[in-house]
Amino acid sequence: MKLFRTLLAVTTAAAMPIFGTLLGTSSAQAAAPGADFTGIAALSNCSASLVRYAESVGTDKALVLTNGHCYEGGFLQPGQVLVNKTSTRSITLLNPDSSRAGTVRAAKILFGTMTKTDMIVYEVNESYASIKSRLNVSPLTLAKQGPADGAGMAVVSGYWKRIYTCSVQATIPQLREGDWTWQNSIKYQQPGCETIGGTSGSPVVSTSTGEVIGINNTGNEDGEQCTVNNPCEVDADGNVTVEQGAAYGQQTWWLYTCLTANRTIDLNKSGCELPKPARRH
Repeated sequence: MKLFRTLLAVTTAAAMPIFGTLLGTSSAQAAAPGADFTGIAALSNCSASLVRYAESVGTDKALVLTNGHCYEGGFLQPGQVLVNKTSTRSITLLNPDSSRAGTVRAAKILFGTMTKTDMIVYEVNESYASIKSRLNVSPLTLAKQGPADGAGMAVVSGYWKRIYTCSVQATIPQLREGDWTWQNSIKYQQPGCETIGGTSGSPVVSTSTGEVIGINNTGNEDGEQCTVNNPCEVDADGNVTVEQGAAYGQQTWWLYTCLTANRTIDLNKSGCELPKPARRH
């Protein structure tokens, strides 16, 4: 996972317009999708992004997306799911030119897991409209479906203030890394998206729509098979393959399958694709 090994080695050695007039954006002001740092955030150990659902309104409490393995409490265990867990994490938001816009603070983790996908959704303690007014930062919109093969994409890292651009190579039925398993992982076409430690949690942004089509989380560093920092691919027939240097992201559109009419996450909703917390016996 693009968090510790490369990140520690390096540090030791050295948008979409939304909400119309409410948030005061226009298409003329927007850069090419994925070409700047609109909606991008940085954590102490990872990258992140300020995101909204397609149906969100300016008065909603704002959401920040990152990886489950970027959780301030450490890696989540296989099968572990966080729901409505209190958090006070500080999150740095960037301006489109990558300069620091300011900080927001999480109020709670609405959903977090490293099972099936690898993401955390924080709810912060102020609204989208408040953030726009105070910091002039607009969120990215979460796409309602995963990307097609060949789709143009950008991995936008707030931690490194770096943008990687490539395309989607394939959707991998199953990706295994250490004790974790992810479904329908997004494999990046190389060259272009050779992500490094610290890019974990970066949004995968569509370069055609500007929507978030996934979340960057891992890559095979050493060519090992199914070990930490060396994920392996498992096809529909159970065949295992390894590609050193391959990089991957995970699905985020599953959030929509669990949304209620008032934009809360209900894991018991019919058709919800997100994993549920294990039952206690």
